[in-house]
Formats: sequence, C-alpha cells, structure tokens
Amino acid sequence: MRVGAIMATFADLPDSVLLEIFSYLPVRDRIRVSRVCHRWKRLVDDRWLWRHVDLTLYTVRGAGLGRGRVALNRGPPLSRWTWSRQSRMRPKVMWHLLRRYMASRLHSLRMGGYLFSGSQAPQLSPALMRALGQKCPNLRRLCLHVANLSMVPITSLPCTLRTLELHSCEISMAWLLKEQDPTVLPLLECIVLDRVPAFRDEHLQGLTRFRALRSLVLGGTYRVTETGLDAGLQELSYLQRLEVLGCTLSADSTLLAISRHLRDVRKIRLTVRGLSAPGLSVLEGMPALESLCLLGPLVTPEMPSPAEILSSCLAMPKLRVLELQGLGWEGQEAERILCKGLPHCMVIVRACPKESMDWWM
Repeated sequence: MRVGAIMATFADLPDSVLLEIFSYLPVRDRIRVSRVCHRWKRLVDDRWLWRHVDLTLYTVRGAGLGRGRVALNRGPPLSRWTWSRQSRMRPKVMWHLLRRYMASRLHSLRMGGYLFSGSQAPQLSPALMRALGQKCPNLRRLCLHVANLSMVPITSLPCTLRTLELHSCEISMAWLLKEQDPTVLPLLECIVLDRVPAFRDEHLQGLTRFRALRSLVLGGTYRVTETGLDAGLQELSYLQRLEVLGCTLSADSTLLAISRHLRDVRKIRLTVRGLSAPGLSVLEGMPALESLCLLGPLVTPEMPSPAEILSSCLAMPKLRVLELQGLGWEGQEAERILCKGLPHCMVIVRACPKESMDWWM
C-alpha cells in the first residue's frame, strides 16, 4: 500500500486492522506471530482475538485427553512447544490454550479430529468438557467434528451453552433420552445433529428436556423415521426454526408434520427430495412462517413448478424470504417469475454456497 510516495508497512497499520488479519490465522500461527515484536504480542493477547477459536485443523496426540488426568499446573510458554507436521496438538498445549488464551474470553469453540480407529485413539474426555465449563464462563457455542463422545456424559458439557453442534460424531445411546436429567444445558437454544449415526426417534423425543430449545437442525440422520418425526415434533411444538437436510425422510412427510405441530415456526429449511405441489401447499396459511429455503439438487418430476411455488407462497401471510438453492434455476425464467410474483419477499435463487469462514455466525 502507498500513502503518497511512501510505502506503508505492517507497523503503519492500526491495531484494529492487524487484529482483523490475525483473526483469520490458525491458532498455531497466532501464537507464532506473537514472537515478532512486543506490539504483536500485546495484540495476540487481546480478548477480541480469542472470542471464536477453531481447532478443527488439529488433532490431539496421545491419550492424555481420553484417559487419566492432565494437571493444570504451569508449564513453559506455548511458543516453546512443538507442533508436528500432521498438525497434531499435544494434550498439554490444549490445556495451556484453555488456561492462557481462551478462558473467560471464549464465546465459540470448534474442535474436531478425535474419532479414529484403534483402541489407542485419543478422545475428548469428561475432564476437558468440565474444564471448559469452569474456565470459560462465557462459552455459548460448541461445535464438535468427528468426535467420539461415547464416553463423555452429556452432564459434563458446559451449562452455559446456547448452541451445540455435532458433526459426524459418535454418541452413547443414553445421551439424549427423555429419562435423563432435565436440568442439563438449561440455556440450550439450538442443536445441530449432522451425520450422527446413533441419533434416532427416541432421541428426537428426548429433546423436549431442553425447554429453551428453539432451533433444530437434522442432517443425514437416517435413523429418524416419518412416524418418529411426527411424534417428536408434536412434543417440540415450540420450535421456531427447523432444518431437515439430506435425511431419508421425504419433504412431503416433513412438511405435513410441520403443518400439524409447529404452528409458530418462523424458518424452514429442507431438501426437496420427495417434494410435490400438494406437499408444499400444506404450508399455506402458516401464521408465523417468515423464511422458506428449499435445497436441491434432487429434482424429481413431482417437484413443484415455479408457478406452483408462487401460488403456495402467496398464501403464506408473513413470508418475507424465499430461498432456492442448487435447483439450477438461477438466471432462468423461474427466477423471473418468482421475483415478479413476490414483490414483498426477498427471493434468492442460487447455487449451493460454500461454507462460510465465519462459522460462529
């Protein structure tokens, strides 16, 4: 960058700009840049930089997180510890991050890479989950990827959580059953269950224990049946957002269950597999529905035409957002018909977007 005829350097950038740049760095590189100068060390220690931490790039090496206890006593500075070429994080490094950098600053945490074959595979432990709850009182969102939680009781999760995301995780059969302690996770408002193979009808009905729950995302939960979904939504009638993506359930049966039991739902997002015009019409007259998103690419002959989608949407009194992803209609006549026929709505027709780097949003 040039200011007049002078070349500006990193030293000329204000703290706010450097913090924004550092926020895109992996955790390992954030620690490394703290050794450049005193100013950068001060910035890396800034509370703002550690609000959202993504550790999915790393796997924990050794059994320290899965078996036994790891002491929280003081150790050498994190900058002196090594990271292997495979980006494996030593257990002590994880605990040091928790104590030195995250602590009360942490709002969102993303972890992953702990589900491996073999008896010596590292696992997330109840001790680590309890430490998160004790050391991170402001933790609101926890995203776990490819994690083995079969030995981690749900009671060990931080009680401050408002959002819990499980992606390709193993859970025990007793994790979400209705008979479990109803006081667990009293603030939980949103739960995402993406490719969790053990999740089934009984678990869906067990979600009623989370009385603050308002948003539910089911992705690839192939053990949930149409009967189980109908029974579960009957007890979860207070949900305001529901997403059913990539499941074996047909869109028609899902919408029918929604129309029966979720009269206050505001946002629906689902895959169009098995969607027909009569199936979509059951949403007509839904009193609170504000946003409807239909995702492809499984377009069948029964798929509603743009005119049929328009007709149903006009009968949804509070609809303000209609989003169609991956249907191949972008720039086509279908987009023009919907945009013209729904002037009161924001109509979005696009290909499936890539995952945002701002995963905590």
